[in-house]
Amino acid sequence: MAEVVVVRRKYHWPEAQLNLWIIIMLAAGATVLGIFAEFITIQNQMQLGIPWIMPYNVTIGALLILFIIMILGLISQRMLLPGIVILGSFILFVLWLTGLIATAIQLFGPSGSVNNNCSLYVTSQPSHGPNINTLAWLQQNNICSCWKAAFSFLVIGCVFLLWMIIMGTQVSRDDYD
Repeated sequence: MAEVVVVRRKYHWPEAQLNLWIIIMLAAGATVLGIFAEFITIQNQMQLGIPWIMPYNVTIGALLILFIIMILGLISQRMLLPGIVILGSFILFVLWLTGLIATAIQLFGPSGSVNNNCSLYVTSQPSHGPNINTLAWLQQNNICSCWKAAFSFLVIGCVFLLWMIIMGTQVSRDDYD
């Protein structure tokens, strides 16, 4: 009778770095998802068309959160494999980089960009006092700040996804023993 030998390899993930990565990426994914979901709500309320970048960024934020939930499930079963993390992080990196580039074009692109409009119509014309104009200015200022925050979190997301690819590679080579 043939005997079957099962060999299980254990991978040693750096706990502090993995936990930090999970927390920061949850914040990035939730922020991008929330900001662009709010933009979609604003566009609908104003009865304007929805640019493709808005649902795209909502989707990549949701995918990142699902990826982290999957990682947490694998961690709880002690089955987090570097290959899964590297592949998932690479796919998300490409998606997030696309979102970053498209958001950068909208935010900092040629004439009529969000940043130019914010500088021209919002930042340079502040409103004060208890009136409807101040309330409208606060909302416009919030929208401008949200664009900048979304761009910043897309940059952070891309950097941390690249870091996870590198960390997964190091774990697979047992560099963290």
